[in-house]
Amino acid sequence: MAIKGKKVAIVMGSVADEPVMKKASDILKEFGVGYERQILSAHRMPNKTREFAKSIKESGIEVVIAGAGKAAHLAGVIASYTTVPVIGVPINASDLGGLDSLFSIVQMPSGVPVACVAINGAKNAALLAIGILAIKYNDLAEKLEKYKDKLEY
Repeated sequence: MAIKGKKVAIVMGSVADEPVMKKASDILKEFGVGYERQILSAHRMPNKTREFAKSIKESGIEVVIAGAGKAAHLAGVIASYTTVPVIGVPINASDLGGLDSLFSIVQMPSGVPVACVAINGAKNAALLAIGILAIKYNDLAEKLEKYKDKLEY
């Protein structure tokens, strides 16, 4: 089954998150997965964030990667409005070394799951998104298998 259209949304809390989140878009490009990028904030743009999250399913997006620093509630807010899988990327954007972001993402209440990768782990977030999509898209599964085979040394 061919992958058509944008299947992943890369969302970041601010323009300052771009250097980290670019690693996700680089991997998605390498695998030929269409994506869109948006800058949203759970705190500074709550209405726009809610509208985005509520429209995810209808847009054809199948996985969301949400990166944010400091009080990194972006992934959780998005997950609260959709059933589409959300992967959080905690970003080291403060004096706390990114631990504040990590805790904001992994401490989600029961019933509102968010997957979480390492601090600044946007590359792994993209690989996890690809793994989720590979359940449905066989050609993507084959590409992921070849990618992982290359990791052996």
